[in-house]
Amino acid sequence: MTLSLSAVTVTRGHGGTRTAVLRDVTARFAPGEVSALVGPSGSGKSTLLAVAGALLVPDSGAVTLDGDDITRLGDAERARLRRDRIGYMFQTGNLLSALTATEQLLAAAHVAGKRTRRHRARATAALAEVGLEDRLKHRPDQLSGGERQRVALARALFLGPHLLLVDEPTAAVDRTQADAIARLIIDRTRAHGCVTVVATHDPAVISAADTVLDMDSAAGTGAA
Repeated sequence: MTLSLSAVTVTRGHGGTRTAVLRDVTARFAPGEVSALVGPSGSGKSTLLAVAGALLVPDSGAVTLDGDDITRLGDAERARLRRDRIGYMFQTGNLLSALTATEQLLAAAHVAGKRTRRHRARATAALAEVGLEDRLKHRPDQLSGGERQRVALARALFLGPHLLLVDEPTAAVDRTQADAIARLIIDRTRAHGCVTVVATHDPAVISAADTVLDMDSAAGTGAA
């Protein structure tokens, strides 16, 4: 279970004004490890996450997840892949304001067509794993920034994705909470055995990561 990018290029613009956001990027990301994408704003970190997450088809190159080149999939197949094998954790959490912490996870299961009673018990266990066993019935406006990110992490991992994609998870929280979230991402990645790729500027996340890919020098390089 690995994620591989081979000579991936993504361009923006039209005609003669097109510029490369990613140029011939080659990288490999291993299961059970956290890989940090680093570089200044505009270096392509979020674009690489979008390509890896089947949200964006590159102009050229291959993106292989579990042995399947996802760039060759049709729209419906990519949607199924995103639903079944990929978890996303965004900078702001992207939680639904009307739902409790438990309901955030159950909503993810509902979208995936999984509505059995046992998912409520699993949701409780998943939130306990990120230290929120006493926040099960709290809505986002009743949680701190760090707690919201913990719910987002539990939701992203709830259905057992093969790939976890994380975009600036500590940007909106204080230093103490950021350190705790960085540690949780590492711990949960180990426990689930998924491939985790994190776009970040945070030194704590970078130092805790197993591998670091500098987007300023990523063309033609690999992350093992």
